[in-house]
Amino acid sequence: MAEFKAGDKAFIVENNNRIREVEVRSSSGGMYLIKFPETGGGIKLKESRLFATKEEAQKSVYGYRLKTPYDYM
Repeated sequence: MAEFKAGDKAFIVENNNRIREVEVRSSSGGMYLIKFPETGGGIKLKESRLFATKEEAQKSVYGYRLKTPYDYM
């Protein structure tokens, strides 16, 4: 797990299928206060729910696998 500081960008997984980019506002005791840039809302999450890259977040989604061109036929 990466440590995040105030102002860092991170990614979270919502409902095990949607990945959102968020901004870290503060941290305390393994909990992070994050802000949603689109709405201005925020939430407090554990460090294990934050990912440094979108690819890391995608790999944590249940049933994740790389798609091949045959998946679209």
